[in-house]
Amino acid sequence: MDFRLPDDHKMVRNPISRFVENELIPLENEVLKNEREGRPSLSEEKLGELQLKAKEFGFWGINTPEEYGGADLGQMMMAIVYMEISKTFVPFRFGGSADNILYYGNEEQKKKYLIPTINGEKKSCFAMTEPDAGSDTRNIKTTAVKDGNEWVINGEKTFITGGNEADFVMVIAITDKEAHARTGREGVTCFIVDRTMGWKSEYIHTMGEWGPAGLVFDNVRVPEENILGELHGGYKLGLEWIGFARWVVGARAVGTAERLLQMAIDYSKERFTFGRPISDRQAIQWQIADSAVEIEAARWLTLNAAFTLDQGEDNRHLAAMAKLYGANMGNRVVDRVLQIHGGMGYTRELQIERWYREARLWRIYDGTDEIQRMIISRNLLKGHVKIGDFI
Repeated sequence: MDFRLPDDHKMVRNPISRFVENELIPLENEVLKNEREGRPSLSEEKLGELQLKAKEFGFWGINTPEEYGGADLGQMMMAIVYMEISKTFVPFRFGGSADNILYYGNEEQKKKYLIPTINGEKKSCFAMTEPDAGSDTRNIKTTAVKDGNEWVINGEKTFITGGNEADFVMVIAITDKEAHARTGREGVTCFIVDRTMGWKSEYIHTMGEWGPAGLVFDNVRVPEENILGELHGGYKLGLEWIGFARWVVGARAVGTAERLLQMAIDYSKERFTFGRPISDRQAIQWQIADSAVEIEAARWLTLNAAFTLDQGEDNRHLAAMAKLYGANMGNRVVDRVLQIHGGMGYTRELQIERWYREARLWRIYDGTDEIQRMIISRNLLKGHVKIGDFI
């Protein structure tokens, strides 16, 4: 058993690390200034330029199958990529990719939605969460009623990432009320709905720079051929979408915490109090040590969740652990780093305050801390997973 990163993984990680350091981190002050003045963090034109520059280095469709022009690096490599690009808050994403569940589309849907999304011609979003239904899917109220060859969708979705910019949404709606009432899982279907079909979005202001949307469906008519996957099979697609997102939160937390910890180490050597650098103080040293240990623990939880998925195995238990521990680790580290920087850490002149607000979201979206604990404990209590059963 070899826990060291293989050479081929390093060959991908190292140039991405240089790309982040040379192309993205220098933009941070510009991003902070734009956000303070109420402008988008990064213009679409600038994002496009960066994506094309990354493409020149071979980074396009990081996890997109080769048949669609991607690199198909696998989930473990994806985790490493997310760790690297999360060392900056510049809102960059590699081009040439699409939501994982969009690949379940039929050939016509792939031609109309998947390929244009991969090519950057269309933007998508996924909508399951509602005002009264986050993790509790029993409370979903959005419905889709059959009318001839169309389905009529009515309802609201909330906190939808990318919902303000999306050209189409993959939305979960109840299509069999009785089945849904029995289990809270059955009787829901995923529909691909173009914005031109009539749904509307509204920006939701948050404490961070994340700007989700509220979506409204008022008698939106969708053709039969826009069902994604199987009729009444939407819950399974929803779980797959969320399952991928969960362990990615752990990867993001690791990358961000690494950058923050290095900032704390550097600052502690430069900041003098009572004639000595604060790095000489045990109180500072212990915060640095605790942070380093927790980052490593989160790293291996996340890599294990990704590796398990690469083996074609169910990683939901591991994904829940990676998200729960990673998100909380990230919150603890950013809090320590802000404390080490003192008053300067609290200002908007440095990156720390920005990350402090963003990190708090990690414990909420894609399944709250409480939901992850429920999943983990339920799996153990019901015997689905055994203690120490990691191989």
